[in-house]
Amino acid sequence: MDILVFLIPVSLSLGALGLLAFLWTLRSGQFSDPEGDAARILLDDEDLEPQPPRPSTNRR
Repeated sequence: MDILVFLIPVSLSLGALGLLAFLWTLRSGQFSDPEGDAARILLDDEDLEPQPPRPSTNRR
């Protein structure tokens, strides 16, 4: 029974930490475009047009 004095606060703090992490991801916009992610997984790599290389701006 003495172990419950340790386990209950640890489990409550881990639950609160998980809740805070979830709320942080909501506020940072991690779940803002679920439709776009769902459609993007269906695209093949061949469907995407290759981007031309950018000219180098590093001149000496």
